[in-house]
Amino acid sequence: MRGFSHQRKLNLLVPQLVIDEFDRNRPRVEATVTARVRERFQLLRHDLHEYGGDGYRVWLEEMTHHIPLLSALTLQNFHEIGELLDNGYRLEPTSLDYERVVKRGLDKRAPLHLQKNSVADALLIEMYATARRQGDPENEYCFVTSNHQDFSTPNGDRREPHPDLAELFDQRKSSYFYGIDGLNEALEGYFGDEFIEEADETESLHRDPRTLTEILEAENEFYNVISHERKIISAEREAAARGESVPPDVAKRLAASTRALQERYGADNVGPWDDWGWGFVHGKLSALRWALGSDWDFLDT
Repeated sequence: MRGFSHQRKLNLLVPQLVIDEFDRNRPRVEATVTARVRERFQLLRHDLHEYGGDGYRVWLEEMTHHIPLLSALTLQNFHEIGELLDNGYRLEPTSLDYERVVKRGLDKRAPLHLQKNSVADALLIEMYATARRQGDPENEYCFVTSNHQDFSTPNGDRREPHPDLAELFDQRKSSYFYGIDGLNEALEGYFGDEFIEEADETESLHRDPRTLTEILEAENEFYNVISHERKIISAEREAAARGESVPPDVAKRLAASTRALQERYGADNVGPWDDWGWGFVHGKLSALRWALGSDWDFLDT
């Protein structure tokens, strides 16, 4: 959706009351998600302690590092949803919308057919009707909701609108969709293969966070190759200062270390490097150490 919205191929019609509701509920939902992650972590820690055997401490350290990252990625979804809403086309209710809500309530028509306060939902459907009525007749409109109690046909197929709302959805220029599956159906139905390609590309760009073991292994690799290259540079500088070549025993020892590192990490991943490559491997080491808690400029070997 973000891609199509950015390309101006899709416009989100966003009533202000939706944004207000989202902002009001967001802290509570985020806190609930965080609490569930913490609770799950505690259960896993207990299970590892009971059944993990000798390796449970390693698993526990991995989880301690990994679970907060997963929690942060989950909360990132709220940020992306907020951006979509903020960048959508803002709808404001008209006096006529309010009048129609009152009339709908007096007639006991959905979504005001139940014994609960659904005035906001009634206002949403009236604003949708107004947007469709006043918009370009060539545009296609979709009303997507997960609120089946107020909007879907009662005790039936949730993908179908309530009979009181059916007149708003002619399936040609105005359609009703239920839930995430309905949203995907709407997008695929309109954009076709373009939506599938966009979805596949988005999925391919998804990356799970690295485990602590992976980060430590990478940090150790760059520490080893940088430290080795620094020893070579230091030996060459000391020899040059004396006007001599690197002593044979030192050169032999360094060559043996080079071969060992090449066998371990691959010849392409061991120096020497040009100035750009030398700076690049230092940048990698800096980033890895920063992820582990060090300062950006900590490059000691």
